[in-house]
Amino acid sequence: MPAPSNISLLFLCGSLRAGSVNAAVLGTAAALAPASARATTYSGMASLPHFNPDDDREPLAAPVADLRRTLGSVDAVLISTPEYAGSLPGSFKNLLDWTVGSAGLYGKPVGWINPSAMGGAKDTYHALALVLERAGATIVAAAAADIPVSRDMIGSDCLIADAGIRARIAAVVAVLVEAARVGPA
Repeated sequence: MPAPSNISLLFLCGSLRAGSVNAAVLGTAAALAPASARATTYSGMASLPHFNPDDDREPLAAPVADLRRTLGSVDAVLISTPEYAGSLPGSFKNLLDWTVGSAGLYGKPVGWINPSAMGGAKDTYHALALVLERAGATIVAAAAADIPVSRDMIGSDCLIADAGIRARIAAVVAVLVEAARVGPA
């Protein structure tokens, strides 16, 4: 179990789009992380090769090795992803495919923030839950939240200024930090 002042969080954004709402949610989450936590946003999704089980062996492609090393070094993971064609974006599903069967997500507390308006992206987050279960992640239900964020809530600093939204995001991060601190039930 990590010391309370040494919790490390990894934020995974399912969007490659510059200025995405999902990136703004995770950027805001990083800004709101408690002092007892260190938040890092993974930025290598675009460089991951297409998943091929034949390539899931040593020596791994450098981007895959980096992803697994990064996941292995953190205590918990927070995700925000858009919905594309009713499910996970292909590039994000590819990232997740590289974590199945590796120790990367296994046993890690994982939460997510769905910023889609009006209950959107439910199919995406259902698909995400299935993949996370297969990867052996520990989904923290209290850190899996629908927090609608509209594009006009994002400031020029690419962060969300709305106090109510910020409070809800901060609450998700706090629950995830506590889950990492306490460890498996």
